[in-house]
Amino acid sequence: MTVVSETTKAPGVGSAGVREITVAHSPDSDDAFMFYGLATNKVRTPGLRFTHTLCDIETLNQKAREGVYDVSAISFHAYPYVQDKYALMTCGGSVGEGYGPMIVSPRPFTAAEIKSKRIAVPGTLTTAFLALQLFAPGIETEVVPFDQIIPQVLEGKYEAGLIIHEGQLTYDKSGLHRIVDLGKWWGKVTGLPLPLGGNAIRRALGPELMPVVTAALRESIQYGLDHREEALSYAMQFARDLDTSSADKFIGMYVNERTLDYGPDGREAVRRLLDMGHKAGIIGPEAKVDWV
Repeated sequence: MTVVSETTKAPGVGSAGVREITVAHSPDSDDAFMFYGLATNKVRTPGLRFTHTLCDIETLNQKAREGVYDVSAISFHAYPYVQDKYALMTCGGSVGEGYGPMIVSPRPFTAAEIKSKRIAVPGTLTTAFLALQLFAPGIETEVVPFDQIIPQVLEGKYEAGLIIHEGQLTYDKSGLHRIVDLGKWWGKVTGLPLPLGGNAIRRALGPELMPVVTAALRESIQYGLDHREEALSYAMQFARDLDTSSADKFIGMYVNERTLDYGPDGREAVRRLLDMGHKAGIIGPEAKVDWV
């Protein structure tokens, strides 16, 4: 799915016309809420036209390794593998404040028992997968599309699944048990929130344009927060099985003041997560986090 938002032509961009900025993010209610201002031209940046492409997060992680989009939502787990091409925006992060991806199962296993089970995961570059590996090193996993994890666990193909996105609010309706909330586990281990995904910006845009594009996204996030009802109405088309009240709750979990800026502890959490992943041998390259 692609959406185009266009701004008026402005001086300094070139006589040929506006500069296109390609943006990619997940087809989720929280990302839709975040980009609402830009996608609907409520927020305009002179001289720039934003083209939005929607893909699942694991696809976006892989595309970022190729440097496909100017701005891309990525899992923090993926950042060390794309840091040569991208820096991280200081806004647009999805951060779990004592909550995050969950291991769910039809049976009420203990946290110790679940470590010996085969778990369906949404992708090996997701932060959920990184957190799972830190929680249970060497655990057996198999990649399943994120929206198929709950159905396949219910069918008995897997004893447990690692769920992200809206599934965090709907799993119990299917009769599944929450075994471990990795955001809560991470908080107990580190005392920090769990940074799950962020927005990366392509270094090739250059030092003058990168802050302008970052400011446009921050303005879009602020617009959504300031015009919550209309932004929520727009985001509902991506809310997968959530009613308006649940979608509003989910968006509130991942689009808030910390999405405007991570804050010192949020930035420290990103650094700590990637450092722990590298030292545990889960992440190959050492991360050098650059913020725009």
